[in-house]
Amino acid sequence: MLKRVTKFGEPILKAKAEKIETFDESVERLAKDLIDTMYEENGLGLAAPQIDVQKRAFAIDMRRRADPNSPCVFSLDGKRLPLDLAMPLVAINPEVEEIGNYVEISEEGCLSFPGIFAEVERSAAVRLKYFDTAGVPHELICEGLFARCVQHENDHLDGICFIDHLAPRQLFKIEPKLKKLRRQTRDFLKGKKVSE
Repeated sequence: MLKRVTKFGEPILKAKAEKIETFDESVERLAKDLIDTMYEENGLGLAAPQIDVQKRAFAIDMRRRADPNSPCVFSLDGKRLPLDLAMPLVAINPEVEEIGNYVEISEEGCLSFPGIFAEVERSAAVRLKYFDTAGVPHELICEGLFARCVQHENDHLDGICFIDHLAPRQLFKIEPKLKKLRRQTRDFLKGKKVSE
């Protein structure tokens, strides 16, 4: 089911998400909501707090990257798979570990920050340990944009947004847009309270 994407200024984006304890139909429903909303919003990834669910889960589909010819380097459970077999990926209770010393700086955006982009430094490769919706454990090793996406979505589960990685001078450049978005969110939340 399509969900509304939470925006900058909403408290859930700054809260730590809770571990999923039971793998039941609610996990399947959450995965479907994440995937459906990610596709509808034309995103590459989406975390549960972004659909107002305070649980440790996110979805990614690397087939949606801007340049489909750019390499997508990864292995899943020790195997190299075609992208179509591995995507969409839904990670439940993920744990991310940076691999190696290489970092990459690249532009990031976020569905919770529409129209706002900034250069963010991230580890060039990561190991992701997670459970699928049936509770089966997996290990993914990925590089480049895939690794960036994993780190970005996993940050959401700890109440960290991509702007939290920015230097003061970078924040200064996007401050007018952030203020405008914060005002829109505040007005939306006020309107929501009035209608309840």
